[in-house]
Amino acid sequence: MGNVRDLAEKLWTGEKSTADHNPLTTFAGLEEFGDGLAFLSSFGNVTVLDTDDGLVMLDTGGFVVAQTIHAQIRGWSDRPVHTALYTHGHADHVFGVGPFDAEAAESGGDRPNVIAHEAVAARFERYKLTAGYNSAINSRQFRVPGLKWPTKYRYPDQTYRDELKLTIGGVDIELFHDKGETDDHTWAWVPQHKAVCTGDLFIWASPNCGNPQKVQRFPREWAIALRKMVALKPELLFPGHGPPIFGADRVEQALSETAELLETVHDQTLGMMNDGKRLDEILQKVEFPAKLLERPYLRPVYDEPVFIVRNIWRLYGGWYDGNPARLKPPGDATVAKEVAELSGGVGALATRARAVADAGDFALACQLAEWAVQADPQHTEAHKIRSAVYRERSTEETSLMAKSIYVAAADDK
Repeated sequence: MGNVRDLAEKLWTGEKSTADHNPLTTFAGLEEFGDGLAFLSSFGNVTVLDTDDGLVMLDTGGFVVAQTIHAQIRGWSDRPVHTALYTHGHADHVFGVGPFDAEAAESGGDRPNVIAHEAVAARFERYKLTAGYNSAINSRQFRVPGLKWPTKYRYPDQTYRDELKLTIGGVDIELFHDKGETDDHTWAWVPQHKAVCTGDLFIWASPNCGNPQKVQRFPREWAIALRKMVALKPELLFPGHGPPIFGADRVEQALSETAELLETVHDQTLGMMNDGKRLDEILQKVEFPAKLLERPYLRPVYDEPVFIVRNIWRLYGGWYDGNPARLKPPGDATVAKEVAELSGGVGALATRARAVADAGDFALACQLAEWAVQADPQHTEAHKIRSAVYRERSTEETSLMAKSIYVAAADDK
């Protein structure tokens, strides 16, 4: 048993946990799973098919690891890459083609034919417009200080809208578009291997459907896509992050339960919206099934279901949360100064934040500490307490997103 299959088995059985082997940061290398089929576990996985016309890459990996991906594939095969598919336009999935383009240019051969959904190009254009913002939020989310967001992209040579059936070198590949983590998402079915390549519609974690720093996600459509995959009865699942899943029963369970989690969060949230509830009340009342979140492939180690609630509100209801005081609110500093005045001063407010944190209520403690610093940005003790409270809260969190935001807050000067 190779490293990839070994990790897959131990994660499924619970011998290992995604809390220690985060699917976004655990790289297990390249492993072959059948004649002409390999899977590369990386930051943005890559599935590779060996066909009579050359290699086909289903996803291509990220810009940080592009050269490593090239070397690992070349360690498996020296055949030219005929086709590369982007499952979506996120930067950890679209930058692995570059070294193969360079290779083709050097040899005088044809560069890979890149296929993607028609909305990928618009994503690239938006990324160029928001490069500074994406540098900031991804530096914070992944705790990589000084990360520079790319502004040059390898655009698709061929696009499609709903479905695309391909035969490349004797291998059939069926592409399907469904919204989910993104509006430009593709998933692939390879009937010869009874394999589904999900892209980020499955990532060995609670679905990345609420990311607080990123654009709109689509939970209902996401669940529909997963149900479509189940109907094909796949025996292999190659995800966007994390190891493969082997066996028809396991694949069906993982896809079905991921869909179920999305459906219950979506339906509860929308139901309360239709009843006229405010966002704050909905956030307190939505129930997240413990049975599902305890599954090894649905633990909230990256995103969190509570963030999905906010995303659903944004999708259907816009930015107004139902509280009229927040329609045109005073500035944060104005509120903070008033709260400090009512509390007996910034020192008293910061001291109260410390006491509340010691009692275990980090949500309230963070708000009090934030007010203290906003009321007096020069108050040294308030800054110390704020930093400590956020750092302590980060250790209580399970998701990379929450941990990273709180650590960044703790590091603020």
